Amino acid sequence: MSSKDELYDVLKEVKDRKTFLEFARLLMEDWEDEQSQEREQPSPPYGPGANGWENGTIGMFLDGAISWAEASDFGDQLQMLTEEERRQR
Repeated sequence: MSSKDELYDVLKEVKDRKTFLEFARLLMEDWEDEQSQEREQPSPPYGPGANGWENGTIGMFLDGAISWAEASDFGDQLQMLTEEERRQR
């Protein structure tokens, strides 16, 4: 489990892809911890969860974002189109 202060401290140190992924993994761990706590004792339905998460599906988003970044080297391996190339299509 990560405290909000710890998450904020790690966020302030994000300076490149590697440190971004470290931050994203810490967020994922915090979200998973909250899900575990919520199974034991659910929070009220219209407020934040045990660790303060407002969105119960953010874990799936973070997992997908991390997987994409790692598999594609942040898109570098995908030969992504520039904005100009997208407009021409």
